[in-house]
Amino acid sequence: MKKVIIDTDVGTDVDDAVAITLALKSPELKVEGITTVYGNTLLRAQIVLKLLKLMGIDDVPVVAGIEKPLLREREVWWPGHEGKGILTDEAKRDLKPVDKHAVDFLIEKILENPKEITLVTIGPLTNIAAAIIKEPKIIENVMEIIMMGGVARIFDNAPELPYIEHNIKCDPEAASVVFDSGIPITMVGLDVTLKVPIDRSHLQRIKDVGTELTDTLVRLIEIWWRFLKSDSSCMHDPLALSYCIKPEFLETTNCKVIVETQGKYTVGQTIVIPDESSNIKVACSVDSEEFIKFLIDRLCSKI
Repeated sequence: MKKVIIDTDVGTDVDDAVAITLALKSPELKVEGITTVYGNTLLRAQIVLKLLKLMGIDDVPVVAGIEKPLLREREVWWPGHEGKGILTDEAKRDLKPVDKHAVDFLIEKILENPKEITLVTIGPLTNIAAAIIKEPKIIENVMEIIMMGGVARIFDNAPELPYIEHNIKCDPEAASVVFDSGIPITMVGLDVTLKVPIDRSHLQRIKDVGTELTDTLVRLIEIWWRFLKSDSSCMHDPLALSYCIKPEFLETTNCKVIVETQGKYTVGQTIVIPDESSNIKVACSVDSEEFIKFLIDRLCSKI
């Protein structure tokens, strides 16, 4: 089994919760821990703990991390629906993450398991950057980073895409530290993740399962769709997570990635330049149909 640690800003976009569920329903993975980042990280950790409880899992450490971007003047985006549909006040009192900081947890786990841990980052990169800064030894001891973040805009759908992606924009300085670290990285950005939406037909399949877990996922999806004023949303984070399980869903190309940290209108932009010698692979195409089938089947499975 591949050893993974998931670093997440779960609770805002529902795709984090779906990705965590996918990971824990996948026998190919051994989830060594889940760390939370950005905003109220304690609340995010409690959401993860509730998901674990719904799956009957009590042996995965959940650790809260850094709440603010590296440069403290950058505002945190917090829509306010985080925790709704899954947490009650009573649950918040009972759900307690590990009494340790996520940065220290990441460093300890990576150094205890040299070249064995894959970091799956599905939120801003603040925890990962801080861990690199605090203990540079993790650079040579982590196996790889699979990242949902960025946008290349050099592939077939470039004109349709935004210039900036949320996870990188939330903490561009942290992203710059991570991309410049030399760690092997696979960047799964908007170039491919915007091609994997789920809609009402997929939601009905999940609803038909009728377990407490799937009912909760349905509520969280509907809350997010009401926020978006939409009947669908893209499974950004599950697609990145799936690369640990079935990399064949994605085609990648080696590229250099530079993060813009100073532009007046372009802070958070990922400038992507093809480079065969780079340590960074960028996803350039996706088998959307096969991925969505795989995702819904796993979510509805009894694993």
